Amino acid sequence: MNQNKKEPLFRITKRTDIPPHKSWIIRGVAIVIALLVCAIITTLLTKANPIEVYSSIITGAFGTTRKTWITLQNLSILLLISLALTPAFRMRFWNIGGEGQILMGGLATAACMKFLPGVVPNGLLILIMLLAGIIAGGIWGLIPGVLKAKWNTNETLSTLMMNYIATQIVAAFILYWSGKQSSGKIGVINPDDNLGWLPKIGGIAQLLPVIIAIIITIVSYIYYNYTKQGYEIAVVGESDRTAKYVGMNVKKVIIRTMFISGALCGLVGFLLVGGVNHTVTTTIAGGQGFTAVMVSWLAKFNPFAMIFSSFLIIFMGQGAGEIATAMGLDSSISDILTGIILFFVIACEFFISYKVTFKNNKKEEA
Repeated sequence: MNQNKKEPLFRITKRTDIPPHKSWIIRGVAIVIALLVCAIITTLLTKANPIEVYSSIITGAFGTTRKTWITLQNLSILLLISLALTPAFRMRFWNIGGEGQILMGGLATAACMKFLPGVVPNGLLILIMLLAGIIAGGIWGLIPGVLKAKWNTNETLSTLMMNYIATQIVAAFILYWSGKQSSGKIGVINPDDNLGWLPKIGGIAQLLPVIIAIIITIVSYIYYNYTKQGYEIAVVGESDRTAKYVGMNVKKVIIRTMFISGALCGLVGFLLVGGVNHTVTTTIAGGQGFTAVMVSWLAKFNPFAMIFSSFLIIFMGQGAGEIATAMGLDSSISDILTGIILFFVIACEFFISYKVTFKNNKKEEA
């Protein structure tokens, strides 16, 4: 009976034999191949010189000093969101609610900017804005954490629904602040006296998010690898049963980690409202709460590797506008190129993590 059982054509097994430096070489080769494929597709679809297209992308991201700082600022924001979601992901808690947590942090920050100027000094105002944003985002992350810990609800659905709730809350406050007869936008907050606006460091408005991103990246790495709480997150992510067996309070770890994740998203909301846009809208996160999921996953939840994956996405996105203006092409061509590159990167991650063993045609001896 066993002799008639057919052997599978191939088997997929977990790979553990590739050292880190070789895995990065594989990723580099995948990106080079992806660029060659992009060049061919660009030539076929647009008849444009692929070298000129790539030059336009570089110019769009780093063509001037201002463009360079905007690219670094956008990179920092996406990196911070990715770092914010990572504590939950390392715990195998799929926090898809980054957008809502950012919105609530931004709403709390905007409220402080509107109602506290003149009541407290500007330095204290910024500190209160920071705390309000962090606490609001933390609470918004805490809610699905409690639901998961207490009643084992599906965190993907609960965090996703919290995004919609946050969007409607922000929309209601914007309508209330702007008045029923207005366009539903509150405009720039405190444009005359700049109260609550985050300070420019060295005269550069985009430098503060960059510095904060660097600090959070380093702290995150230390937290995951050298602290008790980071170890608990890893153990719960591997197996909550094992965590319970060794005496860990799994519910406490889930709730604490989700508050941290939401609080870091709230920090991003504080930066976007207080330092980048100086206002609040329902689209202030720009979809980056979802993009950050991919960034974190591509980096294998490694804070330093997230710098590279964040840069790849921001770099291509910043170059889209330049392609449209300089070469007369639709900006969607950049999205196509980005998609191709990400496809190759994701594909190579599969072969780094797994190996495919094909069927052995040789008959086994009895």
